[in-house]
Amino acid sequence: MKLKCLAPVLLLFSTFTVAQNTEIPNTELDLNALSEHFLEKIRNGESTAAIQKQLATLELETLVNNLKTDKQKLAFWVNTYNAYIQVILSKNPELYENRSSFFSKDQIMIAGTAISFDKIEHGIIRRSQSKLGLGYVKKGFPDRFEKSLRVENPDYRIHFALNCGAKDCPPVSIYTPDNLDVQFSKSTALFLKRSSKYDPAEKEVYVTSLFSWFRGDFGGKDGVKEILKDLGIIPSIDEVDLTYKDYDWTLALDNFIDL
Repeated sequence: MKLKCLAPVLLLFSTFTVAQNTEIPNTELDLNALSEHFLEKIRNGESTAAIQKQLATLELETLVNNLKTDKQKLAFWVNTYNAYIQVILSKNPELYENRSSFFSKDQIMIAGTAISFDKIEHGIIRRSQSKLGLGYVKKGFPDRFEKSLRVENPDYRIHFALNCGAKDCPPVSIYTPDNLDVQFSKSTALFLKRSSKYDPAEKEVYVTSLFSWFRGDFGGKDGVKEILKDLGIIPSIDEVDLTYKDYDWTLALDNFIDL
């Protein structure tokens, strides 16, 4: 008799427990918040294994449905790129000895697909640009993953937000869609004012090699000069020569900054 009375209670408790333990469907995930949390955990020295597993087991459709605007895409992919640089190189710093192989290797699991840092940077964030095309040459035959996730309108300021693990890379910040424009402007100004040096006597400005490697992204030399002028680094774009500095590829991790 007692068991019969308890049956409805046990059923209710069982139903409640299952409901409490059921995972939130991927379609309801806030992927931008997840990428922000990823970097927060790294900065705090906490394990990111659960987040990496969640990113790896997402459905491609979930990524497409949750990252609809360019701001959402840029914030998510910049955070994810920067996070995996820290995770992988902290564990295996020797991989940085062959940087070409490191960046091109498919070693990041996202939505059941192994992708490379090059795929994120040049395929998704730069909208299928050739890595060696100086910003003027598109990639041939981008795959479905890339085409369904890449930004519509690339933003040159990503070059001052992506951290490749080197000493001369921009510092790591945590980017959010709502504040992305302000954050990108701050990171660009901070990096370029720190890394550029103008010689008024020679009318020559020494700048990061990023301006040379991706010159098409900035609108060529004149575009670079306009950026420098707008930031007050050079007084005018007329009769000013650009000199690209050597890039310091010394591995330097844990370089975080708040914007």
